[in-house]
Amino acid sequence: MLLEEFDSETKAVINPEQSVQKIEGFPAVTISCFSHTLFHEMLSLFEAEEIAGIHGANGVIPVYQVIYQGEPFAFYQSRVGEPACVGDYEEVVTMGSRCMILLGNCGVLDRNIEDCGIIIPRHAIRDEGTSYHYAPASDFIDVNDAYAGLFKDVCTEHGYHYVEGTTWTTDSFYRETPEKMKRRKEQGALCVEMECAGMQAMCSFRHTDFFTYYYAGDNLDHTSWDPRSLSNHARLDDKAKIALLAFELGLKINAQKRKQNVSEI
Repeated sequence: MLLEEFDSETKAVINPEQSVQKIEGFPAVTISCFSHTLFHEMLSLFEAEEIAGIHGANGVIPVYQVIYQGEPFAFYQSRVGEPACVGDYEEVVTMGSRCMILLGNCGVLDRNIEDCGIIIPRHAIRDEGTSYHYAPASDFIDVNDAYAGLFKDVCTEHGYHYVEGTTWTTDSFYRETPEKMKRRKEQGALCVEMECAGMQAMCSFRHTDFFTYYYAGDNLDHTSWDPRSLSNHARLDDKAKIALLAFELGLKINAQKRKQNVSEI
């Protein structure tokens, strides 16, 4: 089976450091989202400076340094779909990122999860291809082991309810058939998205930290598809407040790293 041909060799024929170079002073924590509307809404809130660009056939994705509560973070818009999302972050890691906080919309497989409700994945079903190039073959991959506790603290401090569980990562959203959805629900999936398994596998392979969470969008657990707040402009104020939780988590991660560094002296 092709997807069982995992190769642990870290050097490939083409490597990200052949495309980009390390940037002195690059922020340790990177935050990213998928929605261009949400991205620009968030960017307008900050003092921002363009510090790099991810170059490709689709054009250039600007990477910004933004200041939140006096601390710098890298911030850029991730491309939808696992190969593009993973490949872009490979280059950002080479620039100097040591931690990615990624947030986005997901479809829900449980109608009881409210619109824009927060979901923290702890396992991802690997119904895709990219993760198999970064980790040995398996049906599941553990997710968010490093910072789930810190993020739950953030949610509690800011009055947000959340659910935890399994996400279904798929490459093909037009092939989420009723039978496949039934199987994934039997495997414990609460939601479906397109990037989690590969991003976790890549970050673990590259020894960089990763945390992801979702705001619930369209409902697949219904007699017919219900888009709810899937549109970029729907409930934008609510989504922006949920996105700010990523920056609050970034503050806690930075504080935790500083404390660890002091204890090692």
